[in-house]
Amino acid sequence: MKPVGERSEDWFTSLYATHYPDIVRYGLRRLPDADAAAELAQDVFIVAWRRRSEVPERPLPWLYAVARNTVVNRWRRGRGAPTLVPLTEADQVPAGLVGPDAMAPVLDLHRALRELPEADQEILRLVGWEDLSVSDAAATLGCTRSAAAVRLFRARRRLRSALAARPQLPDPRPASIYV
Repeated sequence: MKPVGERSEDWFTSLYATHYPDIVRYGLRRLPDADAAAELAQDVFIVAWRRRSEVPERPLPWLYAVARNTVVNRWRRGRGAPTLVPLTEADQVPAGLVGPDAMAPVLDLHRALRELPEADQEILRLVGWEDLSVSDAAATLGCTRSAAAVRLFRARRRLRSALAARPQLPDPRPASIYV
């Protein structure tokens, strides 16, 4: 870690420019609208500036952890309940999926995900949506890599069970959403 003296405004500007879009996308998937996601990103970067001596060399998992804690604190204060936000462009639905029949597998996935406990949803979102490695997800969640791997394994198993329990429309194309 660099001393605070080396964590100048230029360092922060670079951090902000590089990771602001990631934090906004994180917020878009967990908060009701774009304004709330932008406000979340601003809050995260205020913390990053104030605690710049604590920001690790690989800052994204640390920033996600701050974002996660900020969202949880908002939920606790009653500023919004944890819900799965509807599909957005940030979910990167492949362009080949069009029409109601083609969207059914994606909607089934979202419904099944909503049925899981919040801890399962979060590990699946971090790895699937935020594209974090298991190690980075562990850093975000504040646990060991092994604990995150076990959580991910169990969450995937529960998601598969939830998906299998739902009637699904057949889709001849291979699945294109990774969980």
